[in-house]
Amino acid sequence: MTVLNIAHQRLASQHVVQPAFARPGEVVAWLGAVQAQDYLGALWAVGLRTQCATEQTIEQAIADKAIVRTWPMRGTIHFVAPADVRWMLELLTPRVIARSASRLAGLGLDDATISRSADVLAKALQGGKQIPRTEMYDLLEQANIATDGQRGLHILGRLAHERLLCFGARAGKQPTFALLDEWAPSAKSLPRDEALAALAKRYFTGHGPATLQDFMWWSGLTARDARAGIEAAAPQLGHEVIGSQEYYFAPDVPNAHQNACNAFLLPPFDEYLVGYKDRAAAIDATEMARVNPGGNGMFSPIMVIGGRVAGTWKRTFKRDTVEIAFSPFMPLNDAQRHAFAEVAQRYGEFVGKTAIVAG
Repeated sequence: MTVLNIAHQRLASQHVVQPAFARPGEVVAWLGAVQAQDYLGALWAVGLRTQCATEQTIEQAIADKAIVRTWPMRGTIHFVAPADVRWMLELLTPRVIARSASRLAGLGLDDATISRSADVLAKALQGGKQIPRTEMYDLLEQANIATDGQRGLHILGRLAHERLLCFGARAGKQPTFALLDEWAPSAKSLPRDEALAALAKRYFTGHGPATLQDFMWWSGLTARDARAGIEAAAPQLGHEVIGSQEYYFAPDVPNAHQNACNAFLLPPFDEYLVGYKDRAAAIDATEMARVNPGGNGMFSPIMVIGGRVAGTWKRTFKRDTVEIAFSPFMPLNDAQRHAFAEVAQRYGEFVGKTAIVAG
């Protein structure tokens, strides 16, 4: 393996090039976690890696509790597999809670307020109820717990970190919340050493080739814990020194076929970029500023061809159509334009609309 084909191998490992899974939950379990704060984008992130999927397919998997949406790592919303959600939260959220302590204190959210909020919401959600976020805030306000100034969102996030809540299925366009124990009753705990090994194996098989630093970034683990996880999972991983870095990956992933005309439209926050600390294999630093303007944590949808990020794209929904506008970093040739037009049609099929390429 060389530096030049790391990007192609990652596309293969993530099942972007050739989706191998028939069910959305299998995709999420393979990757370990899929960043999902942009809900519609996250549906596409799973859908483009699932055979013959539509947006309804992914939403039905969420409604069927085959995918759980919560805050397992980095203080950011992800999709995870229901069997994994508890041990991931137990392993990863203590550091997130510690880092957010000053922010919660600044909002006047002390332990007593969080505990009262937990009592109010647990009582309301018992019996399999799913309650929209706005109604969750109303319940807290009725209990004289203020939710203004982002207090409400931080309360919900903290209760998710503490494994009380998770997201339910959407009600229209509104997110709902449910009790984690009722939503994912099969979720299990793991001893810490087993959890570290499981997370390392999941990350490197689903994202490899990747480095220790990539794993630390993605998971939020300390260097010590990340190394411990890699060491425990090493018998189940391949590894190779490429350049001056040691990379880990699934031992049985076939060599990726490098096709210069393989084009993909990936959503914002897709794991292909956000899943790594070092993104140089896929994008130049000068172009990264166009995908992540200002380095403010917001990622645009990306055009990928030949393993490299070639631009950004934007969708505009109409009644029966979705208009897709491309913003390539450099002019596209005829073959590249045709390749992106084809994947635009695939996106249209996914959302159940006719895709129209602007310009």
